[in-house]
Amino acid sequence: MTSTAGATSANERRNVSDAAGVIVLGACAVWSLITAAVHDGRPEGVLLAVLAMAAGYASGRILGAVAPVAAPCAGALVGLGLALTERYTTPGPQITAPLGHTGALAALLTLSIAAACCAARAARPPALRLALRLLAVGITVTAAVLGSAAGCALGAGVLLCSLAADRVRLRGLGLGAFALTAALVTSTTWAVAEDALPDGLTASLEGQLTEHRVLLWQDALHLVGRNPALGVGPGRYGELSPTIALAPLPDGKPHSAVLQQVAEQGMVGALLLALLFCWVLYSLWRSPQSTAIVLTAGAGLTALAVIASVGNTLSFTTVTAGAGLLAGLATARPLADGCPEQVLREDDHLWEHRLEP
Repeated sequence: MTSTAGATSANERRNVSDAAGVIVLGACAVWSLITAAVHDGRPEGVLLAVLAMAAGYASGRILGAVAPVAAPCAGALVGLGLALTERYTTPGPQITAPLGHTGALAALLTLSIAAACCAARAARPPALRLALRLLAVGITVTAAVLGSAAGCALGAGVLLCSLAADRVRLRGLGLGAFALTAALVTSTTWAVAEDALPDGLTASLEGQLTEHRVLLWQDALHLVGRNPALGVGPGRYGELSPTIALAPLPDGKPHSAVLQQVAEQGMVGALLLALLFCWVLYSLWRSPQSTAIVLTAGAGLTALAVIASVGNTLSFTTVTAGAGLLAGLATARPLADGCPEQVLREDDHLWEHRLEP
């Protein structure tokens, strides 16, 4: 009776998580259509990103259930291949600082490292686990060779988080730290655009980010003033930004996911983006996977959020699909699991008390 009740309770919580994801993704799509209709915008980019993430998440849930080791390993190799060919297949200007060739390169490499680490955590034979960890190390070295400083640094951080995940007993603490990190980076980005930081710190950050990028962020905040609730419309930032108009090789992006969202879709759009990230962390918290896999995936997705805060990463379909795939793999319930109670979180002893008759 206890096992049956525990399995039922776990399934109900997973259903709530899945329903919340459908609502948040649907709200993102609907709100982009609303703001586009008001300002004659172009919501296709947002709709494609939402579709790519939803498809990636669904694929990850399926593949993670069928092949919990092979699926993330294949995802890591595919991500590495896409990163190696990204500079030749991505249209538009290549941004060289501070994110390597583009934010997409750093993001793809970071997601690939996280997927390789998840595969290593799911593997049981020691030799296979070592091989997969060496794959993650190899991808990190590849990031350095390709000149992606952000991909190398954040990838190394994901690798270290994966190795240290065994020491974390409560996954909620780790996921809370990831949420705090993403909020801190986003707040810093906003503060730089507002010129609200001390002069010395602002000058140091501008030196790393480039003055052009900071001007793009300031344009985004100026556009928010036109319509804080609805923004200026999806896809219209490039038309209205003075800095874009003067740039020799413009790409029409402010190179910050949050600032682009708030400029084009208002404060409501920025809130929906934040809710999307919170839903991903919540899904990881409720995941039947081990804490090590959950925290590894959380570290990779948080690294993606950091890159997206200072780059145009989320404008690439391969990145949004990869993020959804990683989240799906880390929240899938492997079909090889035995008893139903094994799907419950192994690290939180509070569950044991909740399952007592």
